[in-house]
Amino acid sequence: MARRYDVVVIGAGAAGMMCAAVAARRGKRVLLVDHAAKLAEKIRISGGGRCNFTNINAGWQNFVSENPHFCRSALSRYTAQDFLTLVKKYRIAHHEKHRGQLFCDDSSEQIIRMLKDECDAGGVQWRMPCKVTGVEQLSEGFVVGTDDGPIETGNVVVATGGLSIPKIGATDLGYRIAKSFGLGIVETRPGLVPLTFDGPSWQPFVPLAGIALEVEVETGSKKGKGAKGEARYGHFREDLLFTHRGLSGPAILQISSYWQPGTPIVLNLLPELDVAEELIASKTSVKKQLGNVLSQWLPARLAEGLLVANGFAPDARLPDMADARLRKLGDAINRWAIVPTGSEGYKKAEVTLGGVDTRELSQQTMMATKVPGLYFIGETVDVTGWLGGYNFQWAWASGYVAGSSIE
Repeated sequence: MARRYDVVVIGAGAAGMMCAAVAARRGKRVLLVDHAAKLAEKIRISGGGRCNFTNINAGWQNFVSENPHFCRSALSRYTAQDFLTLVKKYRIAHHEKHRGQLFCDDSSEQIIRMLKDECDAGGVQWRMPCKVTGVEQLSEGFVVGTDDGPIETGNVVVATGGLSIPKIGATDLGYRIAKSFGLGIVETRPGLVPLTFDGPSWQPFVPLAGIALEVEVETGSKKGKGAKGEARYGHFREDLLFTHRGLSGPAILQISSYWQPGTPIVLNLLPELDVAEELIASKTSVKKQLGNVLSQWLPARLAEGLLVANGFAPDARLPDMADARLRKLGDAINRWAIVPTGSEGYKKAEVTLGGVDTRELSQQTMMATKVPGLYFIGETVDVTGWLGGYNFQWAWASGYVAGSSIE
């Protein structure tokens, strides 16, 4: 039987559409298949509906992987500036919001339309909604099983994303396809996700929901990698948000990708101030109660909650406190070590950590080295970016190099 397509791309999200458009522009007959009826829902909801479509500072250091250098090649071949050139071509107004994060002025729908138009310009064919049941290798090429019948193709690109946000259709299809070809999977878990706490030690902080402040947060050891090579140390300065179930905000989402279950995160709630030294130096000149002193630097509810949680009476007078006690209080604010009991899981996670082991793939083409013609791109792969547009840049870059490499 003659092949119907040169390329079948499974997954019409950010990486999939980029790959399909690039391959089609090179003259390939491309079919894009997705089980969803609505195109690119994850792009649509990203960035509060304005799509944080890249980060101008994106580099390999902004990604988590057991093989952290893997993403260097793709990111250097298709940069944030390259994607920005495409955005400008379509006259999509945009702005930089924070630390290199670029957003649409209007709507994420503009990015979806742009990618759709790029695909259509290359003659990409679409099959949506269409559920893929599996992929099998033929003597030449592959057959993709779908609920609309089998599809023959010379190449298959798996761009099915991860497990995060199942309510918009996330599945484990990409990992199942990889396993069916004997490829390794790095254990998956939620990333860029709020962390949860329970038990008596957290009770004083439950009423603090809604409080936000800029903090420094870190976890792990600076000595380097763990036994399996995963990144073990993370450090960020971002906003923290207290929730009813634990902690969230950019600081926690960032550190969650480095946090290992059972280990602490360390928060510095006043990064600009050595609290112990300031309190000790003020003992002779300040006659205020501890709660009032801390409320000069922290939200009043948080100051009181921290004092109670650490065994201090908020109405205790600063001059009456021993230096050793004040140093203990300083540590509780500048080096607050707490162990999360878990996270909010895939339902609240923005990304999935882990995925197809990059040691199974060519970093120049994203093709599986054991299975010529089979490619994995985007979030399906064990490459996870920081919060702030980095994951979209990985989608564009990995999709571009795969689309450029398919023969």
